[in-house]
Amino acid sequence: MSFQIRRLLSASTRNIGNTSSQIASEFLTRVQYNGPLSSSQLLDGNQLQRLSQTLNRANLSPDQPFLTQAPPNGTPVPAGYHLAYFTPSALESGLGSDGSDRLVNPKAPFTRRMWAGGEITWMPGNLLKVGDIVTESTKFLSAVPKKTRLGEEMIIVGLEKSFENDQGLALVDRRDWVFRPEITDTVSLSHAGAAVPFPEGSHIRDFIHTPVSLFRFSALTFNAHKIHYSLPWCREVEGHRNLVVHGPLNLIQILDLWRDTRPKGSFAFPKSIKYRASSPVYAEEPYRIVLKDNGDGQHDVKIWTREGKVGMTATIQAF
Repeated sequence: MSFQIRRLLSASTRNIGNTSSQIASEFLTRVQYNGPLSSSQLLDGNQLQRLSQTLNRANLSPDQPFLTQAPPNGTPVPAGYHLAYFTPSALESGLGSDGSDRLVNPKAPFTRRMWAGGEITWMPGNLLKVGDIVTESTKFLSAVPKKTRLGEEMIIVGLEKSFENDQGLALVDRRDWVFRPEITDTVSLSHAGAAVPFPEGSHIRDFIHTPVSLFRFSALTFNAHKIHYSLPWCREVEGHRNLVVHGPLNLIQILDLWRDTRPKGSFAFPKSIKYRASSPVYAEEPYRIVLKDNGDGQHDVKIWTREGKVGMTATIQAF
């Protein structure tokens, strides 16, 4: 482990006398006492154009021409693309040693934040559109101490983000964040296992993300978490063999695949998507999204890694 990384980690402190239950309780009391976090923002077309380009999508829907300029006001923001707005606003001095925003972290040692899953629900008849002034409100619902299968303590934080435009509530985005203890010891580097054939399905899409694509997504979403762009941090601190693909990026790609199976030319929106991340997906390694139609407007989705592990599962329900 490099000296610089060791120095950053040794600067942190552990609340040895506190249990995970106490820390979870203190955190929930603090954030709920402060009340919901709220901010308003213009949904500008430039951000939407940049996200579409970052995703290597030349247009927002199959019947649209190549996006040579920002989409005009009134253009619906595709399902999941709201994640490119309301990005973190902390100064660099307010970031943790891993680059994540510490504004809503529990106390040390539970400062390693990971996006574990959630559920998004869209309101019928009210879509977010380019040019809207939207208010995002975040409230914290729960903070539950748990242990991993290996006995490591963690805190699972549940929060809910609502997005309102001038017509009222447009979507509700509920997320689960997992906070794990800081890593202070040398970790073993994970190694890729043998590649296995990808599962087939009625709708599939294959990906290999490069460091450039992950950098662009991090920059667009103002995400400074080092597991997405710093190889030394990934390998020497976290034990990952390569850069980790963003959970929100995988979520958007799942929704894009579902949307592309809808009638051509439509801006299709589901009623809801419920998803859970279960295994890292790495840059420069192929992975596949498989979408299965269960009937009655429901689709099951899995992301499969090259080793045959499930990186993310999702259930999409259409209106």
